[in-house]
Amino acid sequence: MNTLFRPVVPFFSNQAFDGRRRVVIENLSPELDGGRYPAKAVVGERVVVSADVFVDGADRISVELCFRASGSELWQRSPMLFLGNDRCEGSFVVGEPGRYDYTVEAWVDHFVTWREGLIKKIGAGQDVALDLQVGAALVEKAAAVADASDAKKLRAFAVRFRPEEPSVALEPELLQLMARSPDKAYASVYDKVLGVMVEPKKAGCSAWYELFPRSWGSEPGKHGTFNDCRRLLPMIAGMGFDVLYLPPIHPIGYSKRKGKNNSLVAAPGEPGSCWAIGNSDGGHKAVHPELGTLEEFAAFVLDAETHGISVALDIAFQCSPDHPYVAEHPEWFTWRPDGTVQFAENPPKRYEDILPINFESADWQNLWIELKSIFTFWIEKGVKIFRVDNPHTKAFPFWEWALASIREEHPDTIFLAEAFTRPKLMARLAKIGYSQSYSYFTWRNNKHELQEYLQELTTSPLKHFMRANFWPNTPDILHEELQSGDRVKFLIRVVLASTLSSNYGIYGPAYELCEHLPVGEGKEEYLDSEKYEIKAWDLDRPGNIRSEITRINRIRKENVALQQTSDITFVRIDASANQEHAQLMGYLKRSADGSSTVLTVVNLDSHHTQSGWLRFPLELFGLDPAHPFRVEDLLTGMSYEWKGEWNFVEVNPRSMPAHIFRVTFA
Repeated sequence: MNTLFRPVVPFFSNQAFDGRRRVVIENLSPELDGGRYPAKAVVGERVVVSADVFVDGADRISVELCFRASGSELWQRSPMLFLGNDRCEGSFVVGEPGRYDYTVEAWVDHFVTWREGLIKKIGAGQDVALDLQVGAALVEKAAAVADASDAKKLRAFAVRFRPEEPSVALEPELLQLMARSPDKAYASVYDKVLGVMVEPKKAGCSAWYELFPRSWGSEPGKHGTFNDCRRLLPMIAGMGFDVLYLPPIHPIGYSKRKGKNNSLVAAPGEPGSCWAIGNSDGGHKAVHPELGTLEEFAAFVLDAETHGISVALDIAFQCSPDHPYVAEHPEWFTWRPDGTVQFAENPPKRYEDILPINFESADWQNLWIELKSIFTFWIEKGVKIFRVDNPHTKAFPFWEWALASIREEHPDTIFLAEAFTRPKLMARLAKIGYSQSYSYFTWRNNKHELQEYLQELTTSPLKHFMRANFWPNTPDILHEELQSGDRVKFLIRVVLASTLSSNYGIYGPAYELCEHLPVGEGKEEYLDSEKYEIKAWDLDRPGNIRSEITRINRIRKENVALQQTSDITFVRIDASANQEHAQLMGYLKRSADGSSTVLTVVNLDSHHTQSGWLRFPLELFGLDPAHPFRVEDLLTGMSYEWKGEWNFVEVNPRSMPAHIFRVTFA
């Protein structure tokens, strides 16, 4: 071909250039970083894809969404429908964990274009004899590529095209037959094959419970074991949690061991921080001898599964000075001019019991292989979910390689990033493979902050790849909102966490017991933190909120609308006289199939009853304002009949600081 007629940049880089390919496909969504990273979905989820598709002139276009499980040679197809302004949308349902591919194909549909022109000419009373000849030729061309049954029917239609009976050409059956044998000779295909990473259902909906095994000995003060913790499994499952997260279970270093309340010197017998990993008993592939054996841990994981609980293990890539890696691989650490190894610092804080790993080591390849093998070691012990400590302080290229290679062999794994860090770092971790991420929820406390944050998570490009996990507390974080010890505040925050996000967690039993004393004024750490000592918990302490949490988790499991985060609509509430309307927050969630609708109304004021008029968005459901509908408060069992846009709500925080309404329209 004469280069004079070749564009500098081919329109369709995955096809040989042909100037007769007239359809333009652009602005595909989701597409992350030009297709470098896959979007995310969970098993059974419907993936929605949209694109701008247009052509010169007024010809009609047909568009198909093409998709397949990676590795399959067979593409499946589904039609995409135009939404307006040349934007079209289609969807497909994903299956088992692993990667799926998708792209878009479009072509000028000459038959539909011809058919619409014929309708106009017939309506105008014009002679259509020649037009029918053109149409018959299009039908004959389709018959040449159709299967035998369709070809016979198509040819039968073509011979019936007569000026005295033009309606034959407009029969719906013919339109369907032609759609099954389209002319794609000059079809355009989007210039990339994009991906979606399909993960297990718990990547999209999970309730996490964090627990320190060493605090659950058979006697107060005695170091707990995996076998001791087995007795807790019915309670945790009964509360409705389906992920049990254990902080590091490895041997703990002795050098520079931290004492009670993070003191720099540990008293005799103090257990130290379990994040200071490694001593002569082993490192990241060993368990603390007082917790039990590897075999007992594996049995604990299996027992948890029988209760519907997945055990999540903490992976913290850092070492105590006593870790075997330090002696065996000194090149993996940073050494100072005085010959000492560099410990972790965040001035003025000094973490002398922890050594960071040097990801700029000359031996980085062997380092990467060893760190990845830690994951596979525990996967072989039955662990499929990992909470990774501070991943944003480790090299991003390592995570991209490690997570991808692990998923090649174990696509059913889930990774939670404990990354309370800058937004772009959190987003990068999500793109390169983390299933979930800790979030800023803990520090979003008023109505404006919460709504703004949820809008960011659900309407920006983040919705395609970042799943926020909402935690009202962690062993490191006791927010000032909870430091008053106000039991109602604890209820408010757990309702928000569990209904705003489909993934949430609590550090227990500190949370359900409403532990609230900080280590000092202006500090977010707990006094007498379990990170540094063995605790004895009274699970039945008066004032606990276990029954309320149990009820909330049951509501989540019974209402599909709450098992996703992305479909959320904040509703307007006009407060009653002399009340602050910003204290009542309402939001609506709907399941993808329309079978479940939940409206949550939360009173952010823990001391005063708040009331107001809530505008229910009838337009989202196509409801007649005169048609009544029912809302059932799943927290109290009370049921109400509503009618029209505006309905009265009142929330008394002393009885329950929220309504979780199941909405039914029948």
